[in-house]
Amino acid sequence: MMNVNNQKGMTIGIAVGIYQIIKLILNMILGGSLDVLTLLIGAAAFILAITGIKYGNYAVAAVLALIALVHLPDNISNIGNNWIYLIEGIVDIGAAVVLCTSSDVKEQFSKGLDEIGK
Repeated sequence: MMNVNNQKGMTIGIAVGIYQIIKLILNMILGGSLDVLTLLIGAAAFILAITGIKYGNYAVAAVLALIALVHLPDNISNIGNNWIYLIEGIVDIGAAVVLCTSSDVKEQFSKGLDEIGK
């Protein structure tokens, strides 16, 4: 059985992973290509949320925020064509903030590598 530090924190982390997979599917429908980075972020969010590896929430949050910020100027300048991507970026930033500020998430993501599976 899995030892969960904080069920709500784990659920939030898993929700971020699910959101990334949904975003991947939506972007594949809109753009027709597989975004491997989004897939990796979603998978990492799942794995890190379930295992509770210390600071994993910050790693996922940093990648989400970085990607959103890199694409922000282009999404704003072409808002007529890119409004859905702008919304995705806003949600990514929101998810990053929650991953960094929620006490439940911080409690879940507090296991050292030597504690995984215990």
